Amino acid sequence: MPELLPRPWSRVWRYLLAAAVGAAAWCAQTAVVLSGPLTQPQQDVVGAVLVLDLLCGAVVLALLPLRRRHPLLVACLTSAACAVSVASTGPAALAVASMAARRQRVPVAVAATVFLTGAVVSESLYRPRFLFAEGGVFESVGGVVLSGAFFAAAVVAGYYVAARRELVGSLSERALTAEREQALTARVARDAERNRIAREMHDVLAHRISMVALHAGALTYREDLDRRQTAAAAHTIQENARLALAELREVLGVLRADGAAEDSAEPPQPTLAQLPALLADAREAGSAVRLDNGGLVGRQFPETLSRTAFRIVQEALTNARRHAPGEPVVVRLSGAAGGVLEVEIRNPLGDRVSAAPSPSPGVGLLGLSERAALAGGTVTHGPRPDGSFVVTARLPWQS
Repeated sequence: MPELLPRPWSRVWRYLLAAAVGAAAWCAQTAVVLSGPLTQPQQDVVGAVLVLDLLCGAVVLALLPLRRRHPLLVACLTSAACAVSVASTGPAALAVASMAARRQRVPVAVAATVFLTGAVVSESLYRPRFLFAEGGVFESVGGVVLSGAFFAAAVVAGYYVAARRELVGSLSERALTAEREQALTARVARDAERNRIAREMHDVLAHRISMVALHAGALTYREDLDRRQTAAAAHTIQENARLALAELREVLGVLRADGAAEDSAEPPQPTLAQLPALLADAREAGSAVRLDNGGLVGRQFPETLSRTAFRIVQEALTNARRHAPGEPVVVRLSGAAGGVLEVEIRNPLGDRVSAAPSPSPGVGLLGLSERAALAGGTVTHGPRPDGSFVVTARLPWQS
């Protein structure tokens, strides 16, 4: 994971904190050193050393902007500077923490070696000779241990910052992934709803429009119709056009772009209870339709099963009227609860061609296969050796 760069103010307060820690350490050392008895020559030496200490801290602080490009080099330089400058303590802590945030063991070990070596040199040579801080072995060992604890604290802080950055990056990535998944889910839901609307529009409109096209074709090509027959055909066209528009409005009602209430119910979809009315419309359009219900009249069917079976019969009658106008059609229902409901629509292929051109074939049958698959069933269709075209659907019938 790439390192997350802090914002400008985040950099500024880090530099200010490093400078404040170094200044506090320098002030504490100055107070301790000057509190002891010193001769005039010693005071002059101590004064020069303290000034150089402060200048060295400023130089080390100026190196901090390079710690991201050269983390190990800056950490080693600042750690070495701590041997002769307590003002470098704050900048060194920031440099070591920044290097440790990369969580690489070898650079941490190298910087630790440099820092502890500098602490030993400072306690054994530099402080006694230039600051005249005389102390025993215990004080020297304590100073080295304290320096090691300081370095360890800086390393722990760096590891903590790295872990926190990784956690924030992981949470941000999760949030982005969740947003992408939510958008994808919404898009899939919209596509599914559009497909459902397309199926409903095809089912409810194809039946009506095919009847309008059939009667309009009769009015166009038949010149032997008297006024009463012409008026009856025109009335049929008008009625089916009106019903097609009404059913189209019902289907498009699910789009409700004006923000209608979510709990407004959609109009009920037709089921096998409306099958007699569907067959009556087909007979009125001139098709000789016969129903063989297999003793299933009056049976209660599950809603999904009943709705799917009705749409299959409706689409099959539409296809028969479109591709074999005037040919007899047999609709057969058979089956039992706990098994399958078999719906078969059979009609002769015929030699006549509809007067009105048909849309590309196969779209309606593809929709039937999709409907049956959604209900857990199957649809087969095709010509038979006896010269008939058969559509057969087998749908699970839960008891």
